Amino acid sequence: MLATLKQTAELVDFFRVHGVKQTFKKNDFIIRPGDSPHGIFYIYQGLVKAYDITKYGEENLLIIRKQDEIFPLIWAVTGNDHQIIYQALADTITFQVSRKTFLKFITNNIDALIPLLDMTMEMYRLHGDRILTLEYRTVRERIIAFLLNMGQRFGNPMEDGSILIEVPLRHQDIASSVNATRETTSREISALERKGLLENKQSSILLIDPDALRKHL
Repeated sequence: MLATLKQTAELVDFFRVHGVKQTFKKNDFIIRPGDSPHGIFYIYQGLVKAYDITKYGEENLLIIRKQDEIFPLIWAVTGNDHQIIYQALADTITFQVSRKTFLKFITNNIDALIPLLDMTMEMYRLHGDRILTLEYRTVRERIIAFLLNMGQRFGNPMEDGSILIEVPLRHQDIASSVNATRETTSREISALERKGLLENKQSSILLIDPDALRKHL
């Protein structure tokens, strides 16, 4: 990461001082389907799912935003609206500023661009990981690669070497990320559970043996 703690703190303070604090319950829309963005959001607490709707009417998970991240970042800088839907994946608190206020701040505070560059590079890395995941030939390999990437981004290492991913992922979310059907995804996850490699709960996934999962790739 390039940004110093001071530079990051200054960006956060900007949102907390000039932004409007908003609270969202799980599943509340932050940017609704068909709506254009109405501001720039800093996530103070919680998780936000970004997705679009395919021509088949299915949700296509793009990315999950977490605490201390900003969205929609591309629209914030370029003004290009890709009709992305943003929905709270857990109880979430944000601070919202207008795009005009945001652009004025980063124009007059060059140091603010450094933490934004860090966020942009992380987004680039995540999308790169998704492309690499899709290169695996089998659905099982793609699911394992996806879960290991999620473990890297959201996982809490346990004393026994397992990794707890406390993100409420639906099988449809995983399926859309690995280019598979929900039915096939559910079947493959169940198979991995039977092998004792993971434990899938409603609001979390436990990677019981990450090293054993990697050997399947």
